[in-house]
Amino acid sequence: MPHGWIILDKPLGLGSTQAVAAVKRNLREAGFGRKVKVGHGGTLDPLASGILPVALGEATKLTGRMLDASKTYEFTIRFGEETDTLDLEGAVIARSDARPRLEQVEAVLPGFTGPIAQVPPAYSALKVDGERAYDLARAGQEVTLKARQVEVYELSLLPSSEGEALREVTLRAKVSKGTYIRSLARDMARALGTVGTVTMLRRIQAGPFDLSLAISLDKLNEVGKGAPLEQILLPLEAGLDDIPAIDLDPEQARAVRQGRVLTGLPQEDGLHWAREGTVPVALVELSGGNALVVRGFNLTDVAE
Repeated sequence: MPHGWIILDKPLGLGSTQAVAAVKRNLREAGFGRKVKVGHGGTLDPLASGILPVALGEATKLTGRMLDASKTYEFTIRFGEETDTLDLEGAVIARSDARPRLEQVEAVLPGFTGPIAQVPPAYSALKVDGERAYDLARAGQEVTLKARQVEVYELSLLPSSEGEALREVTLRAKVSKGTYIRSLARDMARALGTVGTVTMLRRIQAGPFDLSLAISLDKLNEVGKGAPLEQILLPLEAGLDDIPAIDLDPEQARAVRQGRVLTGLPQEDGLHWAREGTVPVALVELSGGNALVVRGFNLTDVAE
C-alpha cells in the first residue's frame, strides 16, 4: 500500500472532494484497489486554485496537523461591488463608486497584519445550530456568525500597473488556521471606504508544501494510465519538514511502537517526529526529556 503525499495544483472549478475522488480513481486504475486510505489537508473552494495536499495511507494520520498549518494565498480584490458570497459566485449586494489609491491600500495593510478579529463569510462550511452556514444562506435564511481571532502573519501588495484610482489590487497573505481570505478582502475594502469582492484566489503554500512540489491533474492521470506512482508521491515525512526529527535505535523504536514513554532524551521540549533509520515511527511530544507518543505510524520500509 502507498503511504505519502500527492500535492495537487488544483484547477479552478474543481472541488476538494472531487480532487480526492480523482486521486482514488487513478489509484484504482493503477491497480491499488479500493483499500488505500485517502484524505486531504485543507479544503479549497472550486473558485480557488493551487496547493491541495492529498494524503495516502499512513500519511492520512497527519491531515489534522495539515489543517492546523499556516497557509499562503495570492488574491485579487476588485473594488466597487460586494457579493453575498464575497467572490464571483454570488449576487451583488452592495455597490460603491469609491476607488482607493495605491498609498491608501498600503496604509491599511498594518491594520490587517497580526492577530485580528474576523467575521467568517455567511457562505462558509462553519456550522450554525448543527447546520452548515452555506446551506442556511442558500436557503435564504439570515446567517449571523460570531467574530473570531485569527492571525495574518504576512500581508503584502503585489506589483500593480493600475492608475491612481485602483479598480483592483492583488495581494499575498500568509495566515493562520481559520482565516478566510474572502472576509479579509471584504474588511480591507470597507476600511478603504468602498466595497470589494475576491475575483482570484490561489493557494501557493500549505504547511511545508509549496507550488514547486505540486503536480497537475494531467500528471495525476498519467498514473492511472501506467506511469509509476513514485513519480508523483512524496514520502510521509515530507509533511513533517517543519519539525525536528529524533533518531531512535532499534530498542527505542520498539518501545515507541508499543506506545511506551522514552526518558532521558536531550532534545528540546515540543513536537518531534521519531524515526528508525529512514523510517518514520511516530509523532512524539517531548517534555523534560520524556517522549510521549502522539501518533504512531505503521511503516516497516521507507519504500512503502
